[in-house]
Amino acid sequence: MSKWENNVRRVVPYVAGEQPKNQPDMVKLNTNENPYPPSPKVAEALQKIPTDDMRLYPDPAATDLVNAIAEQYQVKPSQVFVGVGSDDVLAMAFQTFFNSDKPILFPDITYSFYDVWADCFRIPYRQIPLDENFAINPADYAQENGGIVFPNPNAPTGLALSLDVIEEILRSNPDVVVIVDEAYVDFGAESALSLLGRYENLLVVQTFSKSRALAGMRIGYAIGNEKLISYLQDVKYSFNSYTMNRTSIALGVAAMEDEAYHQQIVQKIVETREWSKEELKKRGFHFADSSSNFIFARHETIPAKELFEALREKHIYVRYFNKPRIDNYLRITIGTREQMQKLFDFLDRYITAKSV
Repeated sequence: MSKWENNVRRVVPYVAGEQPKNQPDMVKLNTNENPYPPSPKVAEALQKIPTDDMRLYPDPAATDLVNAIAEQYQVKPSQVFVGVGSDDVLAMAFQTFFNSDKPILFPDITYSFYDVWADCFRIPYRQIPLDENFAINPADYAQENGGIVFPNPNAPTGLALSLDVIEEILRSNPDVVVIVDEAYVDFGAESALSLLGRYENLLVVQTFSKSRALAGMRIGYAIGNEKLISYLQDVKYSFNSYTMNRTSIALGVAAMEDEAYHQQIVQKIVETREWSKEELKKRGFHFADSSSNFIFARHETIPAKELFEALREKHIYVRYFNKPRIDNYLRITIGTREQMQKLFDFLDRYITAKSV
């Protein structure tokens, strides 16, 4: 090994879901993308963007986008922070708020970027085991720590916490920042935003990638106490002043302002999810009651890895995690009803062939 490698920061990177090349028969249910297009107002806004402006730097404060988010959630613009997807926002939050010698806490089965960021930023951490039903026990977080982060609903399980449970965690941890990662909240969980007035250490993070169908634009945001947001801004401007490009800002505003369309596509996904739960049960699958845009399921007889590989051969993509406790589960994103029917048709053929 070369001597210069002694000074290299080594981490085990996050592995994103497979992004296969588009094929005519492909059914892509592996990365929790929205199966519907973004608001028509996004397409209109895109047509109006002057290309000559691309030679100019964007607004470093992303003022128009911040104002649109603040208006939607009835908070002050000074309570809103935006970044390049919620991953960027969360990474900034880790760097800003998790600087104690004490370990931060997050579930052992959760968004797998948390331990990657902790390793990358040299943040000590402790993974708190979910119970046998994959649920978070708030009492487990009533211990000395340097901060707390968890998704609601959790990923990849899809289970949602009640506001009472979230508040119990907040009450037990007044001296550290508690981050609630709400990437999937619009599909069936109750947002912790209503708790902001009572807990100045609460930071709520959301994204345009899921329910607003703009994963390709990379827009995320945090809402919290003005003091928290000012600290986040300081770190951002110490890293990169221009994190949001002009196109993302304009399209984000358009998407945020079309709440009627947003609710319409969320309702479609929720209805398809509930129908899919019944269809999976008919085919011998077991799962927790998801409040997200995916279902985390295992089959009663067929190993998850076998099903994952068989589906992939037919260009039907779901997510498989080769990790302890969850290596017999598949995470199945909710697509359109037609996409889900293709999945079920394949499962019918495969399960029937296995039983012969």
